[in-house]
Amino acid sequence: MTLPATETLLLREDGPFLHVTLNRPESRNAMSLTMVDELMAVFDAIATDDNCRAVILRGSNGHFCAGGDIKDMAGARMKAASGDSDAHFQLNRRFGKMISRANKLPQVLITVLEGAVLGGGFGLACISDIALAADDARFGLPETGLGVIPAQIAPFVVQRIGLTQARRLALTGARFNGSEAARLGIVHEAVPAAELDARLDATLTQVRRCAPHANRITKQLVLSVGEQPLESLLDQAARDFAAAVTSSEGAEGTMAFVQKRLPNWAE
Repeated sequence: MTLPATETLLLREDGPFLHVTLNRPESRNAMSLTMVDELMAVFDAIATDDNCRAVILRGSNGHFCAGGDIKDMAGARMKAASGDSDAHFQLNRRFGKMISRANKLPQVLITVLEGAVLGGGFGLACISDIALAADDARFGLPETGLGVIPAQIAPFVVQRIGLTQARRLALTGARFNGSEAARLGIVHEAVPAAELDARLDATLTQVRRCAPHANRITKQLVLSVGEQPLESLLDQAARDFAAAVTSSEGAEGTMAFVQKRLPNWAE
């Protein structure tokens, strides 16, 4: 795959997997506008790459992401004071477009969560297909305590854990650890930090066993629930099923099952 040059991200290809590390350790990987734009560029680069099957998103130096970048917010405040009434809107909305894009990434998106998982970092955890956390990671929505709102994050938090818990977390700014995040359904597993890499390896082995195109279509189907009428969704799912059965993946999967071997995409 052809990847863009980046200043705030470390990119590493590992066969069909792309490891993306948020790399602003001096600010606990706070989400700057540059980082947002670079993530968008990476998503653009891999969107149609069938060879890329999963994206692993984590942070450097023991933290995932501490939220939005204070310097960018100060810059928007200066622009607003100079007459740019849309400065804060544009800054906030750009992050929202990135997280929405990440949510619909055709690849499997895996987050590995350590240290600070706050604000925007919390939002990224909520849109990942698989979230693995250190049991001592620190989660929270601190926005209202700063006099602002979790504007682009709140809808994804509600989708992830439901209205009841989302209201409590957003309206109290409560902080909690990775074990509690697993109980709430924000993450799928919470383990000691020393075990995260092993859990990631096991997860990637599971992903490798799934047919790449079938995974893409299945993710698209799941994300379409609630966005279109059920009967039309089921009609489309039936068409996709018929196409899958007669595809090269369907043929290989059936043959591998009969021959009691792994399909070629899992080797």
